Amino acid sequence: MDVLTTQEDGRAETPDPPVLDRADERGRVVFTQDADFLREGVRRQRAGIPFAGVIYSHQDRLSVGRRIEDLQLIVEAETEENVVNNVRYLPV
Repeated sequence: MDVLTTQEDGRAETPDPPVLDRADERGRVVFTQDADFLREGVRRQRAGIPFAGVIYSHQDRLSVGRRIEDLQLIVEAETEENVVNNVRYLPV
């Protein structure tokens, strides 16, 4: 699986909506622990605005190892149709 961080993409200080637009352009699902980013994904979902998908985990509720395991499950089990335009929450 290919991972691209906002830092590697030169967008570390970019507001959430353009980051989500960029992810959609590249066909990438966004993993975040940022509640503001979660709200943007939910807003788009409710408004019917297309986006590649958001996976959210509260930063204090899961260990890093559990996050990785759950993300691996999503990658292996979910189809693109089930992720696109949806917000997923960890733990799975």
